Amino acid sequence: MTPLVANWLVVIAYFALTLWLGERVGRDQQTVDDYFLAGRRMPWWSTSLSIVGTETSTLTFVGVPAIAYSGDLTFLQVAMGYVLGRVLVAWLLVPAYFAGRFETAYELLGRRFGCVAQRTASMIFLVSRCLADGVRLFATALVLQALLPMPLWLAVAGVSLITLVYTLRGGLRAVIWNDAVQLVVYLSGAVLALVLLLRGIPGGWAGAQAALEPLAKLRVFDFAWSWSSPYVFWAGLIGGATLTMATHGTDQMFVQRLLACGSARQARRAVMVSGVLVLAQLILFLVIGSLLFVFYQLHPPSLPFASGDQVFPRFIAEQMPPGVGGLVIAAVFAAAMSTLSSSMSSVASAATLDFALRGASRRVEASALRLSRSYTAGAAVVLAGVATLARAWGSVLEAGLTITSITFGAVLGVFLLARTSWRIGDGHVAIALLAGVATALVAQQTTLAWTWLAPLGATVTFAVGASFARRLPVGEA
Repeated sequence: MTPLVANWLVVIAYFALTLWLGERVGRDQQTVDDYFLAGRRMPWWSTSLSIVGTETSTLTFVGVPAIAYSGDLTFLQVAMGYVLGRVLVAWLLVPAYFAGRFETAYELLGRRFGCVAQRTASMIFLVSRCLADGVRLFATALVLQALLPMPLWLAVAGVSLITLVYTLRGGLRAVIWNDAVQLVVYLSGAVLALVLLLRGIPGGWAGAQAALEPLAKLRVFDFAWSWSSPYVFWAGLIGGATLTMATHGTDQMFVQRLLACGSARQARRAVMVSGVLVLAQLILFLVIGSLLFVFYQLHPPSLPFASGDQVFPRFIAEQMPPGVGGLVIAAVFAAAMSTLSSSMSSVASAATLDFALRGASRRVEASALRLSRSYTAGAAVVLAGVATLARAWGSVLEAGLTITSITFGAVLGVFLLARTSWRIGDGHVAIALLAGVATALVAQQTTLAWTWLAPLGATVTFAVGASFARRLPVGEA
């Protein structure tokens, strides 16, 4: 059996498991609440695993090792911000979602300010989520081209179709359980790669450390002040915390999971535990990138790498034995599908609940459920279309993070306004939101590091909203 055939057999077996699990856990969906929120009965630990699985796309699997390969470990400063951001989400934003029976993150804005604020924030989410996750799908297609030679369009179509099938059939319940399994799969693949790298370096970790330390490639902290470098301490901590507050606290893709927990206590636990898990896995992928640097210093590649994003895929394709390589390829699929399924479900839920069914009667749930599934299929088509257009957007990791930072920082600013007691007109909130997005978009064209874009957008949105506000007299509700 050739290595290619062995790898394909492992990948096909993984696909079969994914489809079976989606069908198994997604039975008996009768309502839109079942489809989009899993009946609000998901255990916190599976939700926590799903949160980590969702945010760990192929960008992480490929892009994080590339950062350590080309530089050092200072990306961990951003990861520390991710942990801090989750703590703030748990205590500042989660209670607000359980103050009423919300179905989307932006319904909170609708009740607090009005329809225009809700739909403006939801539209920004829809556009940014499709762009960012289209980039992630493109990154997956690039990796699959290197591992299982195939045209780009076929890789995009294959991943999209399989993900769509189990998302349509099983709804959010299937998405969450598959995310949990996929997290285990791709972390197993990463650990296997780590073991093989250590075996390929004389002296194992001690030998690698001896080669890396003189080059300062094990540096974690950089306390220099710079507006243009994303991986210095304050940019990483503040930028990472703000971006995580924006995504995990206002992005429907993550809020949808928190609402599925059914209570603020369970949701708070899910989001905080996910911070510990994501920090641990980013350490794993950065160490892999550092070991790849040492490995290829000892065993130069036959063809030079065009970019750091090619290093880990090339190692998997050329250095892993048959079958084992297939497991890591399945891990790449797992990383992609966990994010893609979540994106399809959250985009469909926002389009359905914030626009198509907002204020409409739910007396005919079967009709509403069919509409929800049609929006899920539409989301899959849009994501695949964006993926085919994402060739020239630079580093896949930073492209995805930059898109999210530009848009969701401003959305966070609106949610912080909602936590005040100020009276702000519906249209004024929309103006503040668009001002924040526009400011971050303009700043992105300068030398300002991407880690500052989310704090900038949030600050501008909050300041503009505050300028329109009328403070309530003391004692007035």
